[in-house]
Amino acid sequence: MQEVVIVTGASTGIGAATARILGAAGASVVVNYKSSRDLAEGVAAEVEALGGKAIAVGADMGVEADIVRMFEETDKAFGPLTGLVNNAGINSPKHRAVEDYTFEETMGILAVNTAGVLICCREAVKRMSTKHGGKGGAIVNVSSIGALTGSPGRFIHYAGSKAAVDTMTMGIAAEVVRDGIRVNAIRPGMVDTPIHAKTGQADRLTQAATLTPLGRAGRPEEVAEAIVWMLSDKASLVTGAILNVMGAQR
Repeated sequence: MQEVVIVTGASTGIGAATARILGAAGASVVVNYKSSRDLAEGVAAEVEALGGKAIAVGADMGVEADIVRMFEETDKAFGPLTGLVNNAGINSPKHRAVEDYTFEETMGILAVNTAGVLICCREAVKRMSTKHGGKGGAIVNVSSIGALTGSPGRFIHYAGSKAAVDTMTMGIAAEVVRDGIRVNAIRPGMVDTPIHAKTGQADRLTQAATLTPLGRAGRPEEVAEAIVWMLSDKASLVTGAILNVMGAQR
């Protein structure tokens, strides 16, 4: 069966690496982006050059109507969905102390990182569940080391949004496993992606040698390989799992 996979937040970083690996395996990939259209179209072109099929779809994962439209565009372009990678995520532009959190910023983060993940799962289940006439499939949610540490003095609201992803992953997995759908999550640690610069931590990767047991930051491809494995039939017994991909970072 032709694999049809939506990867949210796929214009850069882990999402882009995941799309490329899927493309090399011959999958049809929806490269989602919010604003980086040129980058997303570039990733889609790479997917096709590697032997897959791809379209770039602009959609804000914090807006329900955008999410629904993205799934509808996938239906039209490629047919039945087989996989979903909930990778899109946002954070604050700088560190926050707890007394500085605002309701508006916190709700914006929760909209994308938590509610958006749940709504994407909803739309995927509608299409993949054998109960609804689907042929099954797999979902991988991208969490964070922050779900374990709470990210004190930095990004507690972000960490909380990712802890919710862990909980939802376990709950959805148990609910839909007999409908042919596996649901798992990946917890990356420090990975060399653009998010560090976007959150005012451009020098963080250079500190990885002293901040992590591994002595370096992870590469997006290292996380992506784990995601693609979880999507595959090689992980047929794995559901409701949350895999740490962080080089022993704590």
